[in-house]
Amino acid sequence: ENSHTSFLLVFFVLTLFSPAFSINTLSSADSLTISSSRTLVSPGNIFELGFFRTTSSSRWYLGMWYKKLSDRTYVWVANRDNPLSNSIGTLKISGNNLVILGDSNKSVWSTNITRGNERSPVVAELLANGNFVMRDSNNNDGSGFLWQSFDYPTDTLLPEMKLGYDLRTGLNRFLISSRSLDDPSSGDYSYKFERRRLPELYLLKGSGFRVHRSGPWNGVQFSGMPEDQKLSYNFTQNSEEVAYTFRMTDNSIYSRLTISSEGYLERLTWTPSSGMWNVFWSSPVDLQCDVYKICGSYSYCDQNTSLVCNCIQGYMPLNEQQWDLRVWSSGCIRRTRLSCSGDGFTRMKKMKLPETTMAIVDRSIGLKECKKKCLSDCNCTAFANEDIRNGGTGCVIWTGQLEDIRTYFADGQDLYVRLAPADLV
Repeated sequence: ENSHTSFLLVFFVLTLFSPAFSINTLSSADSLTISSSRTLVSPGNIFELGFFRTTSSSRWYLGMWYKKLSDRTYVWVANRDNPLSNSIGTLKISGNNLVILGDSNKSVWSTNITRGNERSPVVAELLANGNFVMRDSNNNDGSGFLWQSFDYPTDTLLPEMKLGYDLRTGLNRFLISSRSLDDPSSGDYSYKFERRRLPELYLLKGSGFRVHRSGPWNGVQFSGMPEDQKLSYNFTQNSEEVAYTFRMTDNSIYSRLTISSEGYLERLTWTPSSGMWNVFWSSPVDLQCDVYKICGSYSYCDQNTSLVCNCIQGYMPLNEQQWDLRVWSSGCIRRTRLSCSGDGFTRMKKMKLPETTMAIVDRSIGLKECKKKCLSDCNCTAFANEDIRNGGTGCVIWTGQLEDIRTYFADGQDLYVRLAPADLV
């Protein structure tokens, strides 16, 4: 009896770990084909990777979706701009690269790694977090990936994925919208970091027309992005990278940051109880204050005032006639020129900080020293804390025009704008 049980146990263990059952890895001897409709499934059963086609066409793609959701939601597509034209398609490892082969074995997509021969064969693996990686079959260490899908996002940022720059390799990870719900090819909108002392995320249309700005990171969030308390966020800026990531604190919930084909940035959350995707927030949400530079220079946008655009205290409209017609792009100008001595500041609360193109950052000083530093520079127009945690630390100084500012009902932070003594009343 016992020998029979142990035989079964050994048999079970062998089948469990035999290649035929390793459903999240692809070895160099394996392949996925459209005809076999075989897929890879991540440990934990959250993500599935395989070939799919859009409902209205015969174009085929290799992509990834949530396995358990009946409403098919794609989070990554390998060959979004090189679809297979018919149902002949294979994903396999060729040399040290993953390739998708179509009709008459023509390659439509490849990981394109140019590297020396690996000593051991490479394998492709779908990890629990939805990262599709290629690694040396003997190396299970995260730093040793030869290639990973997380470095090549499509329109979706998943937990643990990075948005931003790798300064060592020059890689820039950003989102590009899909053409439509039924066409995953690259659309018109992108969401990416612009590199500067205080990096910000921009929603761009076409080759670089700015639609929306995130505001700088304030230690908790980007000042123009409300965040969900069920997630934890991280922004890293050092000599190696500039990157934003988020993580789930509750694993029964799915959350993703997606850029829609219409150009909206959306934080979507799926909970088992609702059984559907809920939009936690969308941006630009109000087509006034969220629109990039809608109010012109030295003006701020406020949903709760009769005119949405308002000149900062001590400023007046540059063009009164246009202002009365609610054409605000010309912005505002100072009533009284700065003398550079005896100037003071007006404190604006709950603001999205101005665009940081011309900002100077000093993380070693606090607000008092920041004020002094601003007063000692005749070009300084405003200052604020760099980080709002622990009562506020760090110093950001603006030189030049103040642009794309708005007030918030709940979030936002203090901005101190420099004024001549006459305008401080």
